Amino acid sequence: MARVPNMTDYEQTYRTFKWHVPEYFNFARDVFDAWAEDPKKVALWWVDDEGRERKVTYRELKERSSRLANVLKAQGVKKGDIVMLIMPRLVEWWEANLACIRLGAVVAPGTTMLTAKDLKYRFDMAEAPCIICDNTIAEKVDEIRGDCPSLKTAIVVGEPRNGWLHYETAVSNASSQFTVEQTKSADPCILYFTSGTTGMPKMTLHTHASYPIGHMITGKYWHDLKPNDLIWTITDTGWAKAAWGTLFNAWNQGATVFVHHTAKFDPKRTLELLTRYPVTVLCAPPTAYRMFILEDLSQYKFAALEHCVSAGEPLNPEVIDVWERAFNLKIREGYGQTETVCLVATFPPLAVKPGSMGKPSPGFYVSVIDDDGNELPPGKEGDIAVRVKPERPVGLFQEYWKDPERTASCYRGDWYITGDRAIKDEDGYLWFVGRADDVILAAGYRIGPFEVESALLEHPAVAESAVVSSPDEIRGEVVKAFIVLAPGYQPSEELVKELQEHVKKVTAPYKYPRKIEFVDSLPKTISGKIRRVELREREWAHVKRGPGAGR
Repeated sequence: MARVPNMTDYEQTYRTFKWHVPEYFNFARDVFDAWAEDPKKVALWWVDDEGRERKVTYRELKERSSRLANVLKAQGVKKGDIVMLIMPRLVEWWEANLACIRLGAVVAPGTTMLTAKDLKYRFDMAEAPCIICDNTIAEKVDEIRGDCPSLKTAIVVGEPRNGWLHYETAVSNASSQFTVEQTKSADPCILYFTSGTTGMPKMTLHTHASYPIGHMITGKYWHDLKPNDLIWTITDTGWAKAAWGTLFNAWNQGATVFVHHTAKFDPKRTLELLTRYPVTVLCAPPTAYRMFILEDLSQYKFAALEHCVSAGEPLNPEVIDVWERAFNLKIREGYGQTETVCLVATFPPLAVKPGSMGKPSPGFYVSVIDDDGNELPPGKEGDIAVRVKPERPVGLFQEYWKDPERTASCYRGDWYITGDRAIKDEDGYLWFVGRADDVILAAGYRIGPFEVESALLEHPAVAESAVVSSPDEIRGEVVKAFIVLAPGYQPSEELVKELQEHVKKVTAPYKYPRKIEFVDSLPKTISGKIRRVELREREWAHVKRGPGAGR
């Protein structure tokens, strides 16, 4: 029987939709625990590469997260405190998120690829008194722990560690009875570190309404989830996409989250799992789909897959076509940011226009505007913007924490400016053009050029550097560094490898420049600022035309 979507008439849903935000709201108590009334209802279906498998019910997660909330409270963690949460796709990650929400503590997720230097920056900025992580991260924390005065409570998942509270021991010994904190919808809930054009990552603060309530749009309308669905979102636990695709979206709808714990994405393995497990909804980044279609898709017959979505960067129309011909499944794109929930999508009732991200989500007025805040007519390129006056929509971040100037710079008149550029067509569909700044979107990762440039400058061979995006067939775009060498150094393949390894060690490995070009000088403005835009435009024109083409 054909799948009946939650949204059957886009125009009517968009026209009649209203946000409902109570003064007090706590996702763990008001939503999650309601589903836990059914003792058999499964919240997580967890598998790993060794063949281990667990089904965890809503009831079990309610009990375990309540125990952890008691542990945190006993350690002095209180409402409003920042809890750093960094681990791979372990069940404890979901327990810890729920525990922090129950307590009213603010979760600050991070990727397991963070270095000791990255961690120290985050502790310094957030003044976090607590971290919950696995032993890999704990080892890095121990390197800088003496320089992090805010850190009082360190909890390790897995094997016990000297100087750390052992997660399993503490949780097992704690009470399962916990009174959830009275949190207001406007109270802080989640803190993300997200890369920008200049400077180190900024802190993006969400409230108990903006993500937990706002992602109802994501789960109900874009992911089209129902209580009997099993959704697999391919993402690292450190990214906002994990909240988008494995927390609030699914559990708002009472669905089950499928989790594959693995060290590295393997397209063949992923396709095999889709044939073995009854996953009904798949959310994957464009990079994953681009890698899928390189396989022999005729070898795979999915067990239950009905609905496919993609986000993070634009998806190539040819990939959408190959996937549909192989499985008779359309890939429906969506658009949003760490700062938002799903703003635009090709919702189930809408026709798929390959290359377009779709139409505005219910609850949001999204348009394309000019530099003066005026809406542009169809066909004209401008800034993607969300109207925030007279009524601010739910699902929009509260602020860049401790940075009022950066927060203010995101607004233009009645609009929040996303920092992305697009064109709107005659039918109201939006077509992504690119970033308005220099942020690089590589395989779904958001990478600020400043961070990579700073890492490069720590190497004695580098006098100056400029980092931009470069087109890549699989990843969409990759990091490229233009480097002016210091006196006494000569370009070589050995130096390229040395610089790449250096960046991997100094900052997170995913940020290293996959391409390096040595140059005599960098283009600059009259005031001496590097013109990354000139290098980026030159790079994209050069690569698309080919190195031997005329310019």
